[in-house]
Amino acid sequence: MDLSIILMGAGILVIIVSLFMSRSKTMDADTEDISVTLYKETSQIKRRLKVIEEELLLEQPTFKVPSSKPTTSGIHQILVSQVLALHKQGYTISQIVERSSLTPQQIEKIIATGGKLL
Repeated sequence: MDLSIILMGAGILVIIVSLFMSRSKTMDADTEDISVTLYKETSQIKRRLKVIEEELLLEQPTFKVPSSKPTTSGIHQILVSQVLALHKQGYTISQIVERSSLTPQQIEKIIATGGKLL
């Protein structure tokens, strides 16, 4: 009788251990799948970010080196270049006013003349 109880206990123990082993293998496989998926998604995000950075670098406006003398109306050439660049980028006059120290009338005049002979 003692031997049969020991064998039954050992059998139950083996069954319990086998259940944990199969779950452990399943968890390892799931962890590996998640790891591979995370690696793929991270690499996709890095590629997309690189493309966006390249697009932003290409779209930056190029500015000529402005002369250091102010124009005839007292508006510095740097401000004129900035206003024209912002206008080309699609900013409204009110948005340009917020970004510069000029009045709406001065900005309209710069845009109308293209920055020449102010």
